[in-house]
Amino acid sequence: MIERSHLAILRAVEQHGSLTAAAQRLHLTQSALSHAIKKLEQQLGTPIWQREGRNLRPTQAGQYLLGLAGRLLPQFEHAEGVISRMAAGERGILRIGMECHPCYQWLLKIVGPYLSAWPGVDVDVKQQFQFGGMAALFGHDIDLIVTPDPLYKPGVEFTPVFDYEQVLVVAANHPLAQVSFVTPAQLITEVLISYPVPVERLDIYSHFMLPAGVAPRRHKTIETTDILLHTVAVGRGVAALPRWLVAEYAASLPIKAISLGERGLHKHIYVGVRAADRGIDYLDAFIQQAATPQP
Repeated sequence: MIERSHLAILRAVEQHGSLTAAAQRLHLTQSALSHAIKKLEQQLGTPIWQREGRNLRPTQAGQYLLGLAGRLLPQFEHAEGVISRMAAGERGILRIGMECHPCYQWLLKIVGPYLSAWPGVDVDVKQQFQFGGMAALFGHDIDLIVTPDPLYKPGVEFTPVFDYEQVLVVAANHPLAQVSFVTPAQLITEVLISYPVPVERLDIYSHFMLPAGVAPRRHKTIETTDILLHTVAVGRGVAALPRWLVAEYAASLPIKAISLGERGLHKHIYVGVRAADRGIDYLDAFIQQAATPQP
């Protein structure tokens, strides 16, 4: 019978490279750890590790069990953390993964009222470059993902929470600031500034420029919204951002929002959670709060 302790041993050996180091990490003697592995191999009727000099290499069976450990152990650890916090009188922690960089300002408007309504729940937010997207959701590294590009897979549910228009942002004295909308061809001579995400995930590329067969003169990335928009304001490039975000900054920066195309480029923001977690009251409450129109 495969037990959780077996999976923990396999993961420790893989992570630390030797039985000795794994035993120290798990607070076991090397003899006890070796005995546990041999007993499991006898029960399964196949070896799990092969020795190559001083190194251990997992067999095909070992690779399968390591994959199982990678899927199950984080779920055990997450469940234990939740139960432990409940035992201490706390409700839990809501770990949010953000695949929408400019949505951080929107999230702040959600988190304030949410924390007031749920004093026993802590909130932790990770930006896209700090977590692994959907893999992090399936691996229980995050509990909820905020994204404009939902990846529908079994076991995950997405809820649309708000709509917005993606617009081109230019300096107030830029020649394009005088037009009501831009065409893809008008961006060929521009420097496009974006967040550091893959090009294929940039709407201005995938939904506006690439279908027209054009590209900007140059593309550069800036991680923070404030620096990005200050760079645009002094005429060093243009960017594509949500209209509502540009409106907030336009009060203090000489920038202007212009529609991408005559009809505009309209998007939705979604909140995704593991289907098995629906019914957890504080998680469902966050989704409801996120879907409530903000003043």
